[in-house]
Amino acid sequence: MRTRISISSVRGEFVEQIETISGENLLACNQCGKCSAGCPVAFGMDILPNQVIRMAQLGIEDVLASQTIWTCAACLTCVSRCPKGIDLPRVMEALRQIALQRGGNRLDSTQIAPEFVAEVPQLALIGGFRKYTT
Repeated sequence: MRTRISISSVRGEFVEQIETISGENLLACNQCGKCSAGCPVAFGMDILPNQVIRMAQLGIEDVLASQTIWTCAACLTCVSRCPKGIDLPRVMEALRQIALQRGGNRLDSTQIAPEFVAEVPQLALIGGFRKYTT
């Protein structure tokens, strides 16, 4: 059985939202896989970075449930390897923002133990709250 995908079905509101937030053209990616091959945290991802961008290209909103968008370290290795110059961490950030807008915060400050707060560098806490809360 063949699946038909048209540009009009792919270029929906979800894709436009990602592109607006990230400033990236999702269709520029040609799926070479260099981003996934060079990713230092790919071992801990449930789907690879090139699969994330493919799902985003196709408007598959299930990508928002992926742990990969939260695992991305934004180290820019993928950007340096990308022959098209796509800033994948910006796409990941856009997906995180959309996920947070739809599903609420992923961190609850009341659930963090005071002992943990005393030991962790403040910059790590601030970074975590910026990444995981709206």
